[in-house]
Amino acid sequence: MAAPGRGSGLYLRVGLLILAGIALAVGFVMFFTAGRLNRHSEIFETYFRESVQGLDVGAPVRYRGVQLGRVTEITLVNSVYRNPEGRPFQAAFQLVVVRFAIEQNRLGPEGTGPERAVGFGLRTRLSSAGLTGGSYIEMDFENPERFPVEKLPWAPAHPVIPSIPSTVAQVQDAAQNLLSRLQGLPLEDIMNNLDGVLADVHRQTSSGDLAKTLADVSAMAGTLRQTLDSTDIQGMVKDIRGAVADLRRTVAGPEMQATLRSTRDAAAQLNASMQRLPAVIGALERTARTAGHTTSDVNADLQPILRDLGAVAANLRDTTETLRRAPSQAILGAPPPPPAWATERNR
Repeated sequence: MAAPGRGSGLYLRVGLLILAGIALAVGFVMFFTAGRLNRHSEIFETYFRESVQGLDVGAPVRYRGVQLGRVTEITLVNSVYRNPEGRPFQAAFQLVVVRFAIEQNRLGPEGTGPERAVGFGLRTRLSSAGLTGGSYIEMDFENPERFPVEKLPWAPAHPVIPSIPSTVAQVQDAAQNLLSRLQGLPLEDIMNNLDGVLADVHRQTSSGDLAKTLADVSAMAGTLRQTLDSTDIQGMVKDIRGAVADLRRTVAGPEMQATLRSTRDAAAQLNASMQRLPAVIGALERTARTAGHTTSDVNADLQPILRDLGAVAANLRDTTETLRRAPSQAILGAPPPPPAWATERNR
């Protein structure tokens, strides 16, 4: 009978240990989830064209580093939204849909939530958590004109926050575009032209005009080096320094100082004379105007006299001519006829 009693006690202890473990586990769960039981969340969804490798359910959703919620579901669009029958398959059904919950106490007052912020550029993107290799959803504001809201061919079950490519995806797209452009370039022709250019350069440097020019430059450099080596540069520098020192002593000497003082005095006198020059010029102008008036008056008085002198000179010329041709007539000849006015008076 003792053996069954001992077996029952063992079972009892094992059962109590199991119950204690369950209670402890429930306590841990309640401890870590107690803060979330009384929280209400709102579900949003976003769509990605790129791979969501590293993003798992429960991954954080952050806005500029501040956690707002967690990812609740990751699936494909064509598994939750069906393409209408009779319509061609659209590329939008190849997207990955990610649904996440954001706590309402972090959404702000009513009317200021993410739905309204989408119009101002609120977007989601995948971000890497660093060395851990995990990913999370980062929300931030972007230029809405650069990343417009796309029209969806289905009715979303939850409010949608549009996504933008991650930094890695943008780098990959840029690299692919660069490779596409490089593939479109005529690389073969470019390489052939480059080979021709290099051949021309080699030919010019070997035997062309460029080679001659380089040889001339090298010869000139050698000649210049020989000239510099054969010239007493140090002696020339000493002579120049001595000449500069002599010039400084000459400038600082008493004779040069006296000359400078005389020059300053002459400049001052010249400046004073220049200041008096306008008055002198004005006086000369007034004198010139007075002389002009006087000359005009003298000319008016001299004109009759000059006319009379001209008449006298003409008469004297006639008399002289008469004396030269017939000197006796001037002494023995008859008197000249009376003037016309005397004849008219006698009548």
